[in-house]
Amino acid sequence: MASIKNELSNKYLQGVYRDLKKRYPEQKEFLEAVMEVFISLQPVVEARPEIQKNAIIERLVEPERTIMFRVPWMDDKGKVHVNRGYRVQFNSAIGPYKGGLRLHPSVNLSILKFLGFEQIFKNSLTTLPIGGGKGGSDFDPKGKSDNEIMRFCQSFMTELYRHIGPDTDVPAGDIGTGGREIGYMYGQYKRLRNEFTGVLTGKAIPAGGSLARTEATGFGLCYFMQEYMKDYKMSFKGKTVVISGSGNVAIYACQKATELGAKVVAVSDSNGYIYDPAGIDYRNLQLIKEQKRDRIKTYLNYDFGKKAQYFEGCKGIWTIKCDIALPCATQNEIDGESAEILVKNGCKAVGEGANMPSTPEAIAVYKANKVLFGPAKAANAGGVATSALEMCQNSARLSWTFEEVDKKLNDIMVTIYHNSANAAKKYGFEGDIQVGANIAGFEKVCDAMLWEGISY
Repeated sequence: MASIKNELSNKYLQGVYRDLKKRYPEQKEFLEAVMEVFISLQPVVEARPEIQKNAIIERLVEPERTIMFRVPWMDDKGKVHVNRGYRVQFNSAIGPYKGGLRLHPSVNLSILKFLGFEQIFKNSLTTLPIGGGKGGSDFDPKGKSDNEIMRFCQSFMTELYRHIGPDTDVPAGDIGTGGREIGYMYGQYKRLRNEFTGVLTGKAIPAGGSLARTEATGFGLCYFMQEYMKDYKMSFKGKTVVISGSGNVAIYACQKATELGAKVVAVSDSNGYIYDPAGIDYRNLQLIKEQKRDRIKTYLNYDFGKKAQYFEGCKGIWTIKCDIALPCATQNEIDGESAEILVKNGCKAVGEGANMPSTPEAIAVYKANKVLFGPAKAANAGGVATSALEMCQNSARLSWTFEEVDKKLNDIMVTIYHNSANAAKKYGFEGDIQVGANIAGFEKVCDAMLWEGISY
């Protein structure tokens, strides 16, 4: 596998990055995401002078629109709280903005710009006509009643509705924003606009949602990695898998990996992780996390968890011996040290179900040791791809079966892998799927921007 040097040497890109860092010195997450992409794009920029001539990169790293607003809401005791709401509409060159709404105390502009920037390339890779965006609030749904969450969501949408629409911006769920939150937001949007459109995805099935949307990111991750491993005479069959997280992505990655013949032995949440050498059934995770809304440590309280072990803290999950690691929790959860341990314990493949869960140091370790690395913007694109399929169904007033959506999802993930692999090969970096995904996602957006011209 030929790998690109992990350094930025192109003078044009260096200049753009330097100006960006000077303008946004506090936005560390965003700058990290930009650097990762810039390193990959160096051969493209050198081969295509029209990119610099038309300032494509300078235009790409600045959102087309950034919206910030206050979100006042009242708790059950009558106390008024004020949170901050955001929507970053990053790039609409190939379609309406598309990306999730994250509700979490950690939300700030840097994180949303990082996620929105990544979303441009991820959405481009799906082959579907959707641009990149991201939004959310520093509101924390944990510990809140349904009525408190409803009042927050209605207040949030009372401002956001002015800036979104089925042909403008179609938000989706994300961390902290599940079916309940989407329902409250959509109900308020519908009341304010007096129209029933596919403006939010992740809706309930009776309200225009898509079958297989809940499973999509986890299933898609496994479809992508299965196709990737096939090129290297590998598969999930007979392999041991460790998955971080225990939300939708982790639960359904656990299901699909098991169906493909693997044994999942560990999962986690924000407090710690469980290790069950007998294998973890995704239905047990559903019981704990989706039905009981409980912590992962309660796995030990059930008959199926009698032989399992629970460990406080999350980092230790990567010390468990496995053939395949699927980080599905949060950004930067695998650092260089954890990557070294994974390699030492025989890990042969890492597929990212979360957004940028591996640090640059971890990625360097994977590549140096020929670990198959499925980067987030390619490997976890199944969620947004199926959201776009929900948009298609809404626009046509159709409802596809689970099997139809699942087949389309599988086809999309297989295509994403091959497009990424082909782009890497085209520029002399055969086998480097991280570089290939960045290039394949970028070139489609770049060509659309060139075709549309420059707006003065």
